[in-house]
Amino acid sequence: MDFIEMRSDTLTLPTDEMRNEMRSAEVGDDVYGEDPTVRRLEELAAAKVGKEAAMFVPSGTMGNLLAVMTHCRHGDEILLESECHIYYYEVGGLSAVAGVVPRLVRAAHGVLDPGDVRAAIREENIHYAPAACLAIENTHNRGGGTVTPITTMAALRQVADAYGLGVHLDGARIFNAALALGVDASEITRHVDSVMFCLSKGLSAPVGSILAGSAAFIKVARKHRKMLGGGMRQAGVLAAAGVVALEKMVGRLADDHANARSLGLGLAQIPGIAIDLSTVQTNIVMFDVSALKVSASQFASELALEGVRVTTRPPFGIRAVLNRHVDPDGVRRALAAVATVCSRYRR
Repeated sequence: MDFIEMRSDTLTLPTDEMRNEMRSAEVGDDVYGEDPTVRRLEELAAAKVGKEAAMFVPSGTMGNLLAVMTHCRHGDEILLESECHIYYYEVGGLSAVAGVVPRLVRAAHGVLDPGDVRAAIREENIHYAPAACLAIENTHNRGGGTVTPITTMAALRQVADAYGLGVHLDGARIFNAALALGVDASEITRHVDSVMFCLSKGLSAPVGSILAGSAAFIKVARKHRKMLGGGMRQAGVLAAAGVVALEKMVGRLADDHANARSLGLGLAQIPGIAIDLSTVQTNIVMFDVSALKVSASQFASELALEGVRVTTRPPFGIRAVLNRHVDPDGVRRALAAVATVCSRYRR
């Protein structure tokens, strides 16, 4: 079956140009700093987000963990939004590996309120883990691809500065956020000390993410990367695809946003589907099937039989992620499939 694949934008395949560049990439040993293609990618990535230096890492999860390890010492506290990716989906690495204590702050659709963050920072006390870092996720995955505005980023930075906290941005989809805000990505990252972003989501590279920050920060993080087994050798074969991703694939994310909006508007017209269109800001669409009295997993299973793959947010939430393999016709087919499944339960 020719599936409409909306489980994640991580399922995007590399472009023909990426494959060609990977085949002919000039390589060396990256642990020795001798891979010219990796160096090119890192310089390009740092410039894209307005940082002094950058480092190529195998995954976003490793990039976030390295940031936490570099900002914090064992026993420190990190403030995070309660549904953020670092806390929810990264296997507890911030505690198990980095030895850091999470302090969670609840937020509407994943967008932290500076006042709530300030209230969560405890005064110095011999009994408390000292707060060392604030982590922000923009766009926010479980929020539905929601975007933190620039003014909020600036206000969060002010709170962090008042308490001497480092600020890390989980910007896995930062170029989606920048597109939605109508700004350059560096306008977002100017309010943080470090940023991780993925090459392997909407940008379609097969592997890899970037961690960026000051030269001093990246020097320490590179040591941590080696500790975790992330020191790669002739990594230019992978970095070559990342270069194409940054040079050629950022602009086309607008198509994913437009298709997500079309999908959201169409879903809102299907009886039995509940959707908050205010959260459809980038390439992620979240909707609810509780009115149909069917679980998310059952609904997703039946939708797959109709040729559409999505992920679930139990008990009743469904997530669809638009990507370059889903065009407007794919959106129309997906809506028809959702309507078909819904009709069974309405009867």
